Amino acid sequence: MGSFTLSSNLYQQIQQFYDASSGLWESIWGEHMHHGYYGRGGNYKINRRQAQIDLIEELLMWSKVTSATNIVDVGCGIGGSTLYLADKFQATARGITLSPVQASRATERATEAGKTAEVEFQVADALNMPFEDNSFDLVWSLESGEHMPDKTQFLQECYRVLKPGGMAIVATWCHRPTNSLAGELTADEKRHLEEIYRVYCLPYVISLPEYEAIVRQIGYQNIRTDDWSISVAPFWDVVIDSAFTSVAIIGLLRSGWKTIEGALSLSLMSDGYQRGLIRFGLLCGAK
Repeated sequence: MGSFTLSSNLYQQIQQFYDASSGLWESIWGEHMHHGYYGRGGNYKINRRQAQIDLIEELLMWSKVTSATNIVDVGCGIGGSTLYLADKFQATARGITLSPVQASRATERATEAGKTAEVEFQVADALNMPFEDNSFDLVWSLESGEHMPDKTQFLQECYRVLKPGGMAIVATWCHRPTNSLAGELTADEKRHLEEIYRVYCLPYVISLPEYEAIVRQIGYQNIRTDDWSISVAPFWDVVIDSAFTSVAIIGLLRSGWKTIEGALSLSLMSDGYQRGLIRFGLLCGAK
């Protein structure tokens, strides 16, 4: 019962956070609500929107996914990746999010793109997806794993809805591995993470080796992992630079304290990357 109460309260917080902030994000930063890719060494000078599209393309190249007919985007935001992938692969796609505001904006965007026959969005829980077993040949989760209150159940659900031979691609915020020379997280690192959890409505994050252990145990095949922290870290400085234009500030004031706090706390993420605490973890595996 305890964990159910935790997650229903957490789900409500996540929903309210994205209900309040998604419109502002779209008006200032566009339809892709995820990191950008700035080259392997993080030193490409490209505009933020192109960097976000490059991240999608680089993830596909890295995971060796060259085709898909039926896709689910788990934690789809306002449908940026969902529509992009459906278009790229001429596929059908489903997007799920906890935010009714996001689902309805994503549906509008599908209508604007003339894609309503192929692409559909709904409010649903990633830990209990409203889909049959073996439904999708690509399960895509770009920066939603950090919001999941049960990482094992999340990855188990991704596996359940995957068709045999299908591929799951997960990119998610992690903390640094604790099985290296640096050892366990320090009290100061834990405090830093707690602050990120509070501001961005996250239950907790885990390290990439922990994710890998979970997918091995579930039974994924051809598992690969990678750490792209250096490639994506510049994203936060770009967002910080653009967060304090007059348009952004007016939008922030309108969208309420939680969104303002999120904007004021962007440096928690850039500092987290800087000190090696926050990591951008990649994971792919087949069924």
